[in-house]
Amino acid sequence: MTGSETCTVAEYLALRLEQLGITHLFGVPGDHLGPFLSTLHEKTGVRWVGTPTEGGAGQAADGYARVKVADAQVPLGEQGVGAVAVTYSVGAFNLLNAIGGGFAEYVPLIAINAAPTYEQWLNQQAIGLLTSHMSQRPTSNLDVYRQVTVDAQAISHPGLAPTQIDSAITACLTHRRPVYLEVMEDVWGARCPAPSGRLTRRERPVTAQNRKMLDRAVTACSELIRHYRNPILWAGEEIDRFRLSDEFERLVRDTGIPFCTTVGAKSVVSEYTPGFSGVYNGKASHEDVAKVFNNAGCRIGLGSWATSKNLGGVQSIGDDWAVAAHEGVHVGASYFPDVQLAEFIPALRERLIADFGTGTFEADYFALAHEEGLDVPESTDAFLAARSGGPYPENVTYDSFFRHVNDFLVSGDGGGARTSPYTVVCDAAFALIASMNLRMAERASYVAQNSWLSIGYSVGAATGVALGRQAAGKRPMVFVGDGSFQETCQEMSTHVRQGLRPIVFVLDNEGFYGIEQMLVNPCYYRDGAPASDGADFYNELHPWRYEKLAEVFGTDKQPMNGVAVRTHDELAALLGRIAEPTDAINDGPVVVRVQFDRHDYPEALKYKIAEKCPPPGGAPSEGVRR
Repeated sequence: MTGSETCTVAEYLALRLEQLGITHLFGVPGDHLGPFLSTLHEKTGVRWVGTPTEGGAGQAADGYARVKVADAQVPLGEQGVGAVAVTYSVGAFNLLNAIGGGFAEYVPLIAINAAPTYEQWLNQQAIGLLTSHMSQRPTSNLDVYRQVTVDAQAISHPGLAPTQIDSAITACLTHRRPVYLEVMEDVWGARCPAPSGRLTRRERPVTAQNRKMLDRAVTACSELIRHYRNPILWAGEEIDRFRLSDEFERLVRDTGIPFCTTVGAKSVVSEYTPGFSGVYNGKASHEDVAKVFNNAGCRIGLGSWATSKNLGGVQSIGDDWAVAAHEGVHVGASYFPDVQLAEFIPALRERLIADFGTGTFEADYFALAHEEGLDVPESTDAFLAARSGGPYPENVTYDSFFRHVNDFLVSGDGGGARTSPYTVVCDAAFALIASMNLRMAERASYVAQNSWLSIGYSVGAATGVALGRQAAGKRPMVFVGDGSFQETCQEMSTHVRQGLRPIVFVLDNEGFYGIEQMLVNPCYYRDGAPASDGADFYNELHPWRYEKLAEVFGTDKQPMNGVAVRTHDELAALLGRIAEPTDAINDGPVVVRVQFDRHDYPEALKYKIAEKCPPPGGAPSEGVRR
């Protein structure tokens, strides 16, 4: 970009973004940001993607980073970073939620906040003069972002800018978490030393003590398996974030150990990989998966995060568990600190082969559980097949809808090598629970925010997923609840403007926050409960005709299509059109209003009703209202 020994601070940051392989910068413009955006446009190939909201920009950067992190074509040194730029205070505070989600879920993001000039800050300090977007606390933005980043820098001195920028980006690459750069407007055009070399992540050295601890952890894990037998693996989020899918797949292939995943690690490998036994999500699992998972002799979590959803907040997981995550390994009551997952997985594979032989643990745990008298399908294949296809009721339910979609995704494989033209992007709540049993044909084809759970995340994230997967020809298929969609629906205008073609299924249960009702008062869903009352007033939504938004956001030159479906016949007709490339419905984004009965809910949540809402007489509730 520049052959001289100096450049402007704007040029410096722009070049660093380009060197990271970032192709799109998301954000909302402002006067303080303008000089940087002009430089970015003139001096680099990084494209600016303006969005309606700062939160949507952050979600787009998050989705972009997630698919790039998982992309085997992205060089290891780049690690798939997302970037977002906003203006001071009013923009930065709107962005905060998205950066908080990236911090909680280990997503590498660079948040750029363009601040008032150094001169304006001196005026504020000397005489209290406030200009646009300033507060009486000069470090307010910086202090807030320090809570949700691994490095936060306020840049007011051009000579220090290169060091501050490089330090933050290196921290982002190393920790795989967000960083924050606050740059004062008059610094953009000031000159500084030009960039030197490329920035890469810094690996933590493996010491002799680390090797001893690793060996002890691996030995303990092997002894756990020898004692309890019949292990099952539980693949988690860190396998995706730390790009360890290949190592995990080798472990599965060489040992034969069956495996489940967390929701956050769905599609960390193809879910047609031999040994895949479904998604284990604690009590909110499909009941057959939970039975098989808990019936195994011992459980080994690899990169699996304990959340209130997948372990119900349980802290002590038992003597028959091992979990390697958060830079340490638990084996029963023993803990081995500072053991890196990237070192642990291959070491475990080598030890298990040495101790037990290749392929020793290959088994069908569904078949074994069935033979032992558990009420589960007779084989893993039978269980997975039952998650797809009919028979269907006349009207869609959450579970029948996702079986139908699953059949569409599976039938689109074309046989032989399993591929799909779609990347599933799923929102929080009922959509997340109901979608977890979709069977993903390809690695890294499912994106969800499963711990932070910011409602509406999926609509903004679809922008970044679409652009991040554009070269691969992957089309986002989004599942989002109606309340979630109302938070972020305007991000679909970005899809139209950018020529993207996501398919956004809005799950409309008659204008109702279903998940909130389930969490606060699940008895509303109990069999026999009066259909006309029992709902908490604050969960009511204003009903929208979501399909009509296509007329709002679409134009003659940049079309968008809207459809409403209530029956499986209508859904089948729609999916048939989507599968036909020449159909005009595929010329732009599609918003689909899927109409459910208000009392419907994903079957995986029926335990909530059984726990809290026994029917008259005190016996646990078995029914599922449909």
